[in-house]
Amino acid sequence: MTLARRDFLKTTLTASAATAFAGSASAVSAAQPASGREYYELRCYRLAPEMSASPLHGYLEKALLPALARRGHANTGVFTEDQPKDGPAVWMLITHPNLESAVACSTTLLADPQLRADGKDYLETPRTAPGFARIDSWLLLAFASMPKMEIPAFSRSRAPDRLFEMRTYESYSEVKALKKMAMFDDGETEIMRKVKLAPLFFGQGIAGTNLPHLTYMTCAPDAAAHKAHWDAFRVDPDWVRMRDDPQYAHTVSKNTPRFLKPTAYSQL
Repeated sequence: MTLARRDFLKTTLTASAATAFAGSASAVSAAQPASGREYYELRCYRLAPEMSASPLHGYLEKALLPALARRGHANTGVFTEDQPKDGPAVWMLITHPNLESAVACSTTLLADPQLRADGKDYLETPRTAPGFARIDSWLLLAFASMPKMEIPAFSRSRAPDRLFEMRTYESYSEVKALKKMAMFDDGETEIMRKVKLAPLFFGQGIAGTNLPHLTYMTCAPDAAAHKAHWDAFRVDPDWVRMRDDPQYAHTVSKNTPRFLKPTAYSQL
């Protein structure tokens, strides 16, 4: 990709994010500049039913994650989906400090000779044995109420039964999507922290499919704790007040939850 095209992509994505945020009168935090807020690339490597995931996992563990680490990327998550909704898949979450990092990762990573050597078997697989069926990708901008990822102690210590839940909230209009994001920034994020849902990140979808939407992850040391935390959230008086506030009505038209288990080599 040429420098001019890279600058164009950066300008276009930044403008898209700014335009989306500008429509929310009540979301003061959403109108704040994106500086200081992380970007997240969420990837989904989709596999055909007859495909083995082993070559892909070998590439991610032995080649891609080390290459990202050499660029300064930490806390890269790799997950498998429990009871996948759309067929077998491997999910990956990459954290970026700014938009330039996200663009560079997408355009220059494969120029790393060490990555090419470490991932040779996967990258040069023959047409008759592809490593994936399709890769889907979304670019997310962190919310003002959680500008950087918050990793709980049980994740840092690699609790063996830790569980992540990823939810995507789609909205039927851009304005309603912004209002739901404002709801998090106005108090829902803090309520989640209070009841120990351990939100990992919140992100506004600024590129990818099914826009407008937001995506976030919560996590727990095990499935039982995760259920208990959601049960506490549902009856929390502060949440009940927000839930019943008319200004936040009809902000989510579709909720897609996914339960994710980290791989042995995941950094989350």
